[in-house]
Amino acid sequence: MKKQLMKLLDLLEEAHKIIAESIEKDNRAAAKAYLEECQNTAIAVGAKIDETEGTGTASVARLENYCDLVYTIYEQILGGNLLKPSETYNKLDKSYHSIVHRMEQELPEIMEVVFLPYKASMWDSLESVWEKANADPCIEAKVIPIPYYDKNPDGSFGKLHYEGEEFPPYVPIIHYDSYDFEKSHPDEIYIHNPYDNWNVVTSVHPFFYSKNLKKYTDKLVYIPYFILKEIDIKNKNKVMEKSHYVQLPAVIYADEIIVQSENMRRFYIECMVMVAGETVRKAYEQKIKGIGSPKIEKIRKMNDEGIEIPEEWKPYFFQPDGRKKKVVLYNTSISAFLKESDRMLHKMEQVFEIFKRQKDEIALLWRPHPLMEATVCSTRPQLYEQYLEIVEKYKREGFGIYDDSSDMDRALVLADAYYGDQSSLVVLCNAIHKPIMIQNVSVANI
Repeated sequence: MKKQLMKLLDLLEEAHKIIAESIEKDNRAAAKAYLEECQNTAIAVGAKIDETEGTGTASVARLENYCDLVYTIYEQILGGNLLKPSETYNKLDKSYHSIVHRMEQELPEIMEVVFLPYKASMWDSLESVWEKANADPCIEAKVIPIPYYDKNPDGSFGKLHYEGEEFPPYVPIIHYDSYDFEKSHPDEIYIHNPYDNWNVVTSVHPFFYSKNLKKYTDKLVYIPYFILKEIDIKNKNKVMEKSHYVQLPAVIYADEIIVQSENMRRFYIECMVMVAGETVRKAYEQKIKGIGSPKIEKIRKMNDEGIEIPEEWKPYFFQPDGRKKKVVLYNTSISAFLKESDRMLHKMEQVFEIFKRQKDEIALLWRPHPLMEATVCSTRPQLYEQYLEIVEKYKREGFGIYDDSSDMDRALVLADAYYGDQSSLVVLCNAIHKPIMIQNVSVANI
């Protein structure tokens, strides 16, 4: 707000020069018109300060003095008085600088920083950044969960989702309908969805596409909701294979991109050079920062502090005599499903049969990707009913936990080992030293 008001006041300084020139040329109509604009601008600035800081500020008092001066000069011109251009300019300029000086001292230097998560389960990719911003007295941090749509098989928008009520209770939430982006124009906006309209499974509301958000902030920052296994950037085939994680709208439109490591930063740069040429290298070297992922920061913090087992999970975690079972986190990913959908469903059924036999010793904690159901519905509609039946059968048989909550990290910390597809969860398990077993969909024997 302060920067916006200062920009408005800059217009006064330019107007004062034109007023002096108009007086010198005896162009009274032009001088009066600019004096009217100066007064309207000063009134608008004063009203905004009253609205945000309350009445009685010294800044507004000086704006009122300025308006009195402008009115006096206007009346003198209207009455046909001969004014000295330089003297008139000096009076206006002195009053203007007294306003600027007072506003610099009186109005606080508060940055407004807005976080726009869309799925509560992906909040961990922004949370530690928000925590630091929220603790800074010079930052007003706002969390505004945004709505998103499922996509139908034909690409049209399906069901609208809003997950504002699923965020942790310690995170104050602002509803997206109650925040005026154009009026507020936050200093920074953080996003974790990179796709705009490129995703075939879901889409955030078009207003929140990165291309559009650029209009409403001085700095758009993108932090991926996922983390990747580190990539050898000398292996051009591997870089090309994984480039679809990078060559996305948010990477193009964001002013800053924060990734998990310096190596991943170089991977992002090479991917963008690959698609846009060497001319973009310097720009991406400047805007991509390899300073670490908030996801890793959060999981390490949770692991160090420990976490309590939810009451509803305890019957699965403990044997009747009180001994704790081994807990295996089973993760099924979207990418693995899309590569071999039929075989993947068969594999899941086989996995569940094996763990059902071991239920007395091992607790299975199944956590499918949060968008798995929507992905099956959108991209493999012929398999949708089959997938739902697998889910319902697993729940009905009651030998393991089905975790579709927004808290992914809880499952990671409580598990003794990981089994499943290659995904962000593998990198997180590595960060907290959990044993990892990667699922091979080609092996499906009972």
